[in-house]
Order: sequence, then structure tokens, then C-alpha cells
Amino acid sequence: MGLGAIDARLGARGEWADEGRLAELYAAHAAGAVRLAYLLTGDRAFAEDLVQEAFVRIAGRLGHLRDPAAFQGYLRQTVINLSKMHFRKQQTERSYLEREANLRAPGGVERDLSVSDAMRAALLRLPERQRAAIVLRFYEDLSDTATARIMRCPTGTVRSLVSRGMETLRREVGP
Repeated sequence: MGLGAIDARLGARGEWADEGRLAELYAAHAAGAVRLAYLLTGDRAFAEDLVQEAFVRIAGRLGHLRDPAAFQGYLRQTVINLSKMHFRKQQTERSYLEREANLRAPGGVERDLSVSDAMRAALLRLPERQRAAIVLRFYEDLSDTATARIMRCPTGTVRSLVSRGMETLRREVGP
């Protein structure tokens, strides 16, 4: 996104009045801000995007700057904060993906897809109520009581449905 795109985004919202002032600030400080962002991120293209985003965020506040010399510090802090936000978001995403990977394949064991497909097919051959009870109990990890409430039947019925369904699955798929 170039300066023209920034001007278009801001001009459409009417957040600033002096185009020349923003253009001057951009010309004077963008290169240094990109260098800072590059050193923080290690990615030139992302550094440029980060600086553009910093200018967009600052542009609406230009009228509130008491000292024009403070702009560079304000820009620098905005670039640093945006960089921190980016890395924090990346860390959160990595943590989530690691948790999901651990939940899906405990101990790093790969699933045998033929067994999964056989289990799915056998599950679909079960009567509807048995299938619903098994899915609610084991896939949704609900208690007998919660499953009974959802299925609108006694808890004993849920236990019976699960027991009969699991017996059928064991016979069809094996241990």
C-alpha cells in the first residue's frame, strides 16, 4: 500500500485535512521506520506493510501532536507495538496449532486412515439412536446425564444404547 492508498483510506473517512503534512512526514520518516521494522521482523515486505499500517494509525492523530518533533518517536513506538502485536499473534497461533496437533495424534502416532474409514462406516451402519448416544458420549465427551438430557431419555437407556452400539462396533471393526 503506497502513500496514495493511505491518502485514499484516510481521505474517505475525513480524518485529516492537510495532505501535504502527511506526505512530508512520510517522505521524511518512512525509510527509517522501514529499517526499524525490518530489524524487528527480518522481512522487508512485512516491514513495509508494518510502516504503512503505522502511518495509517498515526494519520488520524496528527492534529493532536503538540510538538512536531515528537512524530518520529510516536512513529517508532507505533512500529514497535505493531511488531509486538504481530509476534504475539504468531505465538498464539503456534501454541494453538501445537495443542491441536497433540489432541489429534497423541504421542505423535499417525492414524491409520483405513481403520478410521472402517470405523466411520461401521458407525454409520448403527441404528440412529445408538449412533447418537456414542457420538454424544465419546466424540462430544458428554456425561451419561447430559447425553440423556439431549436425547430426552433416561440415563439407563443411554448406557444401554452405548453398550449395544460399542458391542456392534467391536464385532465389525475389531479391537
